[in-house]
Amino acid sequence: MSLKNVNTVLATASVLFSLYLGMSFILTPETSAPGFGLPTWPSGDGGGFLNVKGNRELAMGLAMGVLLVTGQRRALGWVLLMVAVAPFGDMITVLAHHGSVAAAFGIHGLTSALIAVSGLLILRETSKARKAQEATAPAPAAQPA
Repeated sequence: MSLKNVNTVLATASVLFSLYLGMSFILTPETSAPGFGLPTWPSGDGGGFLNVKGNRELAMGLAMGVLLVTGQRRALGWVLLMVAVAPFGDMITVLAHHGSVAAAFGIHGLTSALIAVSGLLILRETSKARKAQEATAPAPAAQPA
C-alpha cells in the first residue's frame, strides 16, 4: 500500500470520526458526554455547551472532508495539523478540571497525536510529489536576447 493510500485512509478516518462525534454531541449529548472525561457535566441550560462541541466537531469534519474530496491534499495536511489542536485542548481541559487522566491521554491525547501524524504524513507526501514534479518539469526555454 502506497503512502498516499495510507494517508487517505487516515484522513478519511479523521473525517468520519469528527462527523460521528459532531452528530453524537448534537443529537444525543446525554449519551456522548460521559465518555468525554470530565468529572461533572453542566446542568440546566449548561447542556447547550455539549451542542457547541458537536458543532465544532461537525465543522472540522466538513472542512477536512471537503479538502479530501476535492483533492487539496497539501491544504488537508495543514488543516489536519490545525484540527489536532482541538483534541489537545480537550485533553488539557480534562486534566485542568481534575477529570479522568485515562480519558485525557487515552482519548483526547491519542486522537490529537493521530490527527497530527496524519497531517504530517500528508504534508510529507505532497512535498515529495512537488519535488518530483519539479524535477521532471522541462526547463524554461532560453529567451533570445
